[in-house]
Amino acid sequence: MQYLSNSRRIARALKPLALLEADVRFASHVVDSTQWQNHRSTSVPVSPGMNTQSHMTGLMMLRSSFSSEAKLVEDPTEAVKELHGKILDSVNVKRSMPPNALLWSLIENCRKEDDISFLFDALQNLRRFRLSNLRIHDNFNCNLCRQVAKTCVRVGAINHGKRALWKHNVHGLTPSVASAHHLLSYALEHKNSNLMDEVMKLLKANDLPLQPGTADLVFRICHETDSWDLLAKYSKKFCKAGVKLRKTTFDVWMEFAAKRGDTESLWKVDKLRSETYTQHTLSAAFSCAKGFLLEHKPEEAAAVIQIICQAYPDEKKSALEAEFKKLVNEWPVDVLKHQNEEDKKAVAASLKSDIPAMVNALVNSGLRVSVDLDELNKNEALLS
Repeated sequence: MQYLSNSRRIARALKPLALLEADVRFASHVVDSTQWQNHRSTSVPVSPGMNTQSHMTGLMMLRSSFSSEAKLVEDPTEAVKELHGKILDSVNVKRSMPPNALLWSLIENCRKEDDISFLFDALQNLRRFRLSNLRIHDNFNCNLCRQVAKTCVRVGAINHGKRALWKHNVHGLTPSVASAHHLLSYALEHKNSNLMDEVMKLLKANDLPLQPGTADLVFRICHETDSWDLLAKYSKKFCKAGVKLRKTTFDVWMEFAAKRGDTESLWKVDKLRSETYTQHTLSAAFSCAKGFLLEHKPEEAAAVIQIICQAYPDEKKSALEAEFKKLVNEWPVDVLKHQNEEDKKAVAASLKSDIPAMVNALVNSGLRVSVDLDELNKNEALLS
């Protein structure tokens, strides 16, 4: 009996310790679960009794305590923080869809990348509410996605902008080519061919159709970054997809070929252009003239320019002068940059004699040409 009594006393003494250990294990499990939830989603569920400020505090604490990834949210602007809070308060506390004006105002007030993180968090919460409470399975319309992509570009949050092109996403965004064009415009402005390549791969992966505007941006980026191989790659894709290239796209393509001294490609592009457009633009005509000069045919070069000059209205004669200036002062330098060392001297000597011969042929035909050939003779690239 005494043994049984002693056993009971020991059991009572050990029971609190066992409960304490169980609590510790439970707490550890909760932390691990919370950490997993934090990595799994950019948002933290909010119970009906939890206010927005508590949710914001919890969001910040979880991310700062447990996330080993790049920080998602740190210091949003006050306007964005307030609008984000109102949206979450509406969907998670009041259980009602917030007015559309709140989301549009949030988009408009984004000023930096941390703001974009809050925007995407709000979009994810709105999508979840539409799905679970309103039974709306469709994503937001593509106009919203376009504005989100535009805002990402405006604040420089390019990685977020790429996410707007994902067909399957947790934010309810509907990707579109128009959204991609904002990113491509950014790539053009910053002369970033790598970003352009990434965007084009995203278009393919998410089954977004190529458009003439897409080709125009891609060709311009390739031209500005001197990426001839990329242009050759994507020109095949656009042609294979049956995209009708704009006149401006052909202008860039032909100008690039002439700049590289690649007459074979130049004539192929001009043939492709002629299948859609019968008449040359000013830029395309001068590219053809450059091609003839590279083939030592100054008379043919003069004939092409003469035809386009006759068709050009007098009020745009200044554009003609600009093209002549580029042909004499800039183009020879660009051509020689892309020549092999053993060919440079021969090409320089040819251009130095053929350009004046073309100008003389134009003058003899009665065309008034405003060209300073002294600049050609002073061109260091042709003298070296």
